[in-house]
Amino acid sequence: MDDEDPRPALRGATYRGDGETVVSVLGRLDPREYLQIGGDGLLLALVQRVDGAADLAGRWVEMLRERDRDGDAELADQLDARLGRGPSPMLRPLPIDLEQLTDVLEGDPTSPGGRIDLDTGEVWPIFDDFLTDQANDGDEDGEEREWLEVPCLGSRASYRDMQDFIDTLDDPGRRDRLEIAIEGRGAFRRFKDVLARSEADLTRWYGFSDERQRGRARAWLADAGYAVSPRRGS
Repeated sequence: MDDEDPRPALRGATYRGDGETVVSVLGRLDPREYLQIGGDGLLLALVQRVDGAADLAGRWVEMLRERDRDGDAELADQLDARLGRGPSPMLRPLPIDLEQLTDVLEGDPTSPGGRIDLDTGEVWPIFDDFLTDQANDGDEDGEEREWLEVPCLGSRASYRDMQDFIDTLDDPGRRDRLEIAIEGRGAFRRFKDVLARSEADLTRWYGFSDERQRGRARAWLADAGYAVSPRRGS
């Protein structure tokens, strides 16, 4: 587990409704880099009453509250509620994929955004008239579908993530090369090209970015009145 990114295993187990695998994976890694994605898995494991989930969730709450980045307090509140240690957040549960939401929220700044189907949690980018027709026509039973509009906030926050990641590197020469890479247009592509010279750094960047984007998406969703709920197994 130390030599590979555990996120695919965590993501897959959460979507399959496999709380036991979530707990098994989380119990074998340093949790500080996986608080957001791990917290989603623990919400599922708590619902399924998986052995060891409550102890892990208690640790997660403490670390989330100590770190206190975007989305951390919202996730800690959900875990505390599942543990019976706090009130349930006054938010409507939604089985949403935060990665899909991030793709719309932090996508191309020229994009018009998207919509969330509040019945299914699916996130639909607005790319042509198809989505508009769906919203107007309703579902197959003729009932009107309920949507939540999602704006495109652009990539400014993701750019700050690159700057913050560079500050975590110990090698001054590598930091200098990356700082040059993120200047001007095409910064994201050049940044990844330079990082790709070290597979370990590239993997760590993907995790660093994923953790922050999930937190921002979760915070945006909470502001809109919704909370992430386990997609399956609940």
